[in-house]
Amino acid sequence: MAIKDWHEDDRPREKLLKFGAAHLSDAEILAIFLRTGTQSQSAIELARHLIDQFGSLAELLAAPQKTVLACHGMGPAKYAQILASLEMGTRYLDSQLKTGQALGRSQAVKDYISTQLRGEHREVFAVLCLDNALNLLNFEILFTGGISSCSVCIKHVLRHALSHAASQLIIAHNHPHTDAKPSTADNLLTYELKKACDLLDISLVDHIIVGRNDTLSYAESCLAPFG
Repeated sequence: MAIKDWHEDDRPREKLLKFGAAHLSDAEILAIFLRTGTQSQSAIELARHLIDQFGSLAELLAAPQKTVLACHGMGPAKYAQILASLEMGTRYLDSQLKTGQALGRSQAVKDYISTQLRGEHREVFAVLCLDNALNLLNFEILFTGGISSCSVCIKHVLRHALSHAASQLIIAHNHPHTDAKPSTADNLLTYELKKACDLLDISLVDHIIVGRNDTLSYAESCLAPFG
């Protein structure tokens, strides 16, 4: 049965407008951006197939262009729509962070960093420089490593913070192939960087880890040295 023949409360667009986006599944959200399916699949069926094929919506959004376009039913137009929707979300969060509006909500900060790092297939380390009012001064990936580790120079992080006149920092890195559980090395780096920041009167606000399918905030989880 075509989506247009479904009950109104079951159609993704109508369901979103009536009940809100939170009531839609990942497949229903994706189907809205796909707009159409194939001759044998509705847009929702195509969306479910893509999510099942990649393992999750996050994995689909982070997959290389060539891999996604190789999927049946995914042409350049559909892929461009997905990329545009992802970029729209990134820019929305970026605009909030630049005016300090989102930094009181840890979930919004995690969402922003996730969109920045989720597509990285190697481990990277990034820094958000903030002023006293929690306005975003700069976001930059400072170090790039391999698939499971990344060397970080604390002195370079501090020089970067001072060059942007940052009074507060959020650091972040990714675990491209595992979950966001911090390692012993992650904990040691966080402790050492916090100690170094304190010496320069810079506040380390949080350390966020973006895993394969999850995101962790040290501050939100009350992990040392924030707990």
